[in-house]
Amino acid sequence: MTDREELREIEAEEGVRVEDERVYYATQTQLVLRRFKRHKLAVLGLAMLLVGYTLAAFSPFWSPYDKIERAGNIYVPPQRIHFRDENGWTAPYVYGLRQTTDPETWEQVTEPDTDARYRVKFFVKGSEYKLLGLFKSNIHLFGSEDGQMRVFLLGTDDLGRDVFSRILQAASISMSIGLVGVFLSFVLGTLLGGISGYYGGKTDVIIQRVIEFLTSIPTIPLWMALSAAVPAHWDPIKVYFAITLILSLQGWCGLARVVRGKLLELREADYVIAARIAGTNDFAIITRHLLPGFTSYLIVNITLAIPGMILGETSLSFLGLGLRPPIVSWGVLLYQAQNVRTVALHPWLMVPALAVILTVLAFNFVGDGLRDAADPYANVA
Repeated sequence: MTDREELREIEAEEGVRVEDERVYYATQTQLVLRRFKRHKLAVLGLAMLLVGYTLAAFSPFWSPYDKIERAGNIYVPPQRIHFRDENGWTAPYVYGLRQTTDPETWEQVTEPDTDARYRVKFFVKGSEYKLLGLFKSNIHLFGSEDGQMRVFLLGTDDLGRDVFSRILQAASISMSIGLVGVFLSFVLGTLLGGISGYYGGKTDVIIQRVIEFLTSIPTIPLWMALSAAVPAHWDPIKVYFAITLILSLQGWCGLARVVRGKLLELREADYVIAARIAGTNDFAIITRHLLPGFTSYLIVNITLAIPGMILGETSLSFLGLGLRPPIVSWGVLLYQAQNVRTVALHPWLMVPALAVILTVLAFNFVGDGLRDAADPYANVA
């Protein structure tokens, strides 16, 4: 007998809904999960993020080429994969490419050559990479047979590099910088906000004045000034962590103020006084007794702060002040789309903006769902 059949029998015998009864005995975590599952957009956003981070983590495998590999001609338009020909359904294939000269602009134009067909094969060998930075491999999800023809799902850029591969491999940088930056902001915000609210006095005054000074500085000019100060000779890893620290510089201020306000309210509660009498040290009181009292807010704050970090990195890189080649991020890719003429002639170079929009929307959906789920007055029926 399945669990559902057993529940139906109990409901028939006792005349009550067991699902409703379970609500009264559920833990806080179970109630939050129950509310979250009812938020359709939040579930959709969570699924989008799971797919996004999976693609980012294993991006060298999903992408047919390396991010810096010159795979074909410049500005090749996106190719279409065909599944049918004049004989009906067939194995997937792409047409060949041929270059012609536009008689009006005298520019080289790449067009499909319908006389040449190349099969698209799966699990093909290509450029070597390290999966998760640990395991060497040269197997890619798809590619053309025998390397005779390149497959460009989203076209190529000004150096003949595959845009689809670069977007996937840029996701590992853009999506991780949000997590690292928010982690640093979270640690600083909870620690300094907790110290400020718990101790008060001169400590509170000093921390609050520092917060007011940082928040009074315009964000974009501050980021631009600090990013411009990053030495040009630094290697990509140092630049990555420098940009992460810059993005975290102001991110902790808002969280610290909220944490301070909550601790000012809770520090005189009976259970806090009892912990002091029992000899618990101040750090343990803050981290074990006070901060867990509004964990739901902290979780929601983290979720909604990550998109801000991603947008911050994208903005700086778009302006040429963030990450620099050979590092590839969505902002670095969009840097090529600053020229209106380039975008008008080669609109597929704007596809990284769609990746940014979808990621930010997904985080916002999840944040809204967590905020509603963490509301103690929400309906859980």
